[in-house]
Amino acid sequence: MRLLIRFGIIGAIALGGFLLRDRLNGNVGDLKVGDCIDRPATANETVSDIQHHPCNEAHSAEVVFVGTNPAAKGTPPLTDDQWVTFLSQSCVPAFDTYTGTDILASSVMDLGAITPLDQDWNNGTRDVTCYAYRLDGVTMTATIKKP
Repeated sequence: MRLLIRFGIIGAIALGGFLLRDRLNGNVGDLKVGDCIDRPATANETVSDIQHHPCNEAHSAEVVFVGTNPAAKGTPPLTDDQWVTFLSQSCVPAFDTYTGTDILASSVMDLGAITPLDQDWNNGTRDVTCYAYRLDGVTMTATIKKP
């Protein structure tokens, strides 16, 4: 009987985590394309956890790209120009495909990115997450994904 109760508790926790995923803080490394989130407050903010939201509720950003920078482990962190090139070649086309619109022609939307800290970069972490957000700061209450 105790075993059955334990399995019931574990099942309830797992189901609750699955059902509430869109409302929980999560690790940045667990983000997926299509996740609606709260945008980091500043470009220089260190982000490890991020707030998820259902896309039909108020949120300030939506993930449009998750990928890995191809730089080899042991290489120094990228220069600003190298980051701009990588993000332009990765995030811009991802946004255009995801939304069906041209981000470069948009006066409403912009892109932001969560990139590794220098110490993580030096340890081999190359994960990058790009998100779209409104330039005017207005919260979104629907996905920006093309139907």
